[in-house]
Amino acid sequence: MIAFGVSVTEPEVYERCAEPGIRLVAEPDTKVLAHGSTGSVFRSYNMLMDKAKELDDLEALVLIHQDAEIIDPDFLKKVREALSDPDVAIVGCAGAIGARSIAWWDGSVTWASFTHRYEELGGGEVPALAWTAEETPSYAETGEVETLDGFVLGLTPWALEELRFDESFGQAIHGYDFDLCLQAREKGKKVVTADLKVVHHHDLKLIRDVGNWIEAHVKVAEKWDGRMPLVGQEGNPEDWKARARRAEAQASAERMIALSARLYRDARIDLLVRQREQMEEEATRLREAKDRLAAELQAARAKKPPHQGRLRRLITSPRRTIGNFLRRRRSPQAGNGKLESG
Repeated sequence: MIAFGVSVTEPEVYERCAEPGIRLVAEPDTKVLAHGSTGSVFRSYNMLMDKAKELDDLEALVLIHQDAEIIDPDFLKKVREALSDPDVAIVGCAGAIGARSIAWWDGSVTWASFTHRYEELGGGEVPALAWTAEETPSYAETGEVETLDGFVLGLTPWALEELRFDESFGQAIHGYDFDLCLQAREKGKKVVTADLKVVHHHDLKLIRDVGNWIEAHVKVAEKWDGRMPLVGQEGNPEDWKARARRAEAQASAERMIALSARLYRDARIDLLVRQREQMEEEATRLREAKDRLAAELQAARAKKPPHQGRLRRLITSPRRTIGNFLRRRRSPQAGNGKLESG
């Protein structure tokens, strides 16, 4: 049995996104562990892992964000296939190699089978690397990576027993996925990607709290410096101790802010293009409607009944007769020039 775990901070978002996706793929024995967030995301996920360990016949726990919607009917089948290798501890739908910090996308992304759907500016979506087969680059492939995007994570029973989200990071909301993947790799296990189709309903602002991002970046870098090759080391590893981690974190945050700005700009352009197309379509409809009305009016005039004039004369004839009579009564009498008396 595969269980789902969701940390819920906004029930309406969960009901709109995660819940329908879970219902789509749920099996008769599927368990859903959804509860309100408790403290940090690290604490909430640890509580979900502890609850999952109590379930009988558990094959895996899928941790999913409340704003992530599974649309792949074969989701559970693919999770099982990916985790069937006893050396694998975690599976996700997006991952990279060469990641040196919590900004894992600065490494080489090898797979990302999700789309980023937003509501701003009339709504739209940004497909990731491997959303459609036609647009997936030749180098993209599923398989072993160094880290995963944490909005969807499938964990084996081994991972539930041996790994923990690091609650010492405090209220940070970033880096939990990178840290967990490093833990698994340090213990000799693999983290892998699979072709899991998921929609991430998220606004275009990728970093809401730069200070929180910097804090998480620094803490994860300090934790893993020297424990995992290249992690926490930007550029020349020999220069690491001489550089400020906070400055590096700020640089990563600025790259994300720049990406958000670019996404917003592209979304704004898409909105303007759609609005122009809608205006052009409306103008075309109005022209066509005008032409139809003109044609109908012309046809109506051409089909004027031949007796219409005769009918008008019949209708107005009594009125003309009365008028003529009154005019004669008021006219001078011939020969005496006097008006006829009443």
